[in-house]
Amino acid sequence: MKNGKLPDPNVIHPIAGYDGEIYVKPTVKNPRIIVGDFTYIADSDFESHVTHHYEWNGDKLIIGKFCQIAAGVEFVMNGANHQMNAVSTFPFYTLEGWDMEPPKASDLPFKGDTVIGSDVWIGQNAVILPGVHIGDGAIIGANSVVGSDVDPYTIVVGNPAKVLRKRFDDEMIGLLLRFRWWDRSVDEINELIPLLTCGELDRVREEIRKLVS
Repeated sequence: MKNGKLPDPNVIHPIAGYDGEIYVKPTVKNPRIIVGDFTYIADSDFESHVTHHYEWNGDKLIIGKFCQIAAGVEFVMNGANHQMNAVSTFPFYTLEGWDMEPPKASDLPFKGDTVIGSDVWIGQNAVILPGVHIGDGAIIGANSVVGSDVDPYTIVVGNPAKVLRKRFDDEMIGLLLRFRWWDRSVDEINELIPLLTCGELDRVREEIRKLVS
């Protein structure tokens, strides 16, 4: 407990006296944006970072718990896609005066829901394209454009984003995916903080092995 307070996922401003960072979940109004507890963004308005999210597409943005979203990140949804199976990609049907009915859904590229796991760090000005799935514990480098799925605990950078490396070896990643610390209670996580923030990974591995056995 810090300053006599327990962490509260329903508080909008988790840093006293500072409104440049918010917990996202209590601010979301769009029912097709689903965000887990304690995920934050370095801004005061999360939904402005979700673009082309039109109701008629029906796609969802789903983000897990304890994600860290830097300033300038953009989640581009399926409404940004134009018809690509015809001669022209120009969206006549969206603009006044043009004699075109909306194309069939099957004529538009639809990538499905965008899904971000838990404990994902998304660096400043990164762009997440429609339908991407990013696994738990991944890191997205600043200014990256992510158009393909990202495996758990993997670092990707660049435009288009490419794998830089895995954060840990396969055994450690498997243990962490079984451990799922983000699903534990606030009290349990507080007790786990020394382990979660320890740089002695061999010791961390041994402790997690005990906890998941």
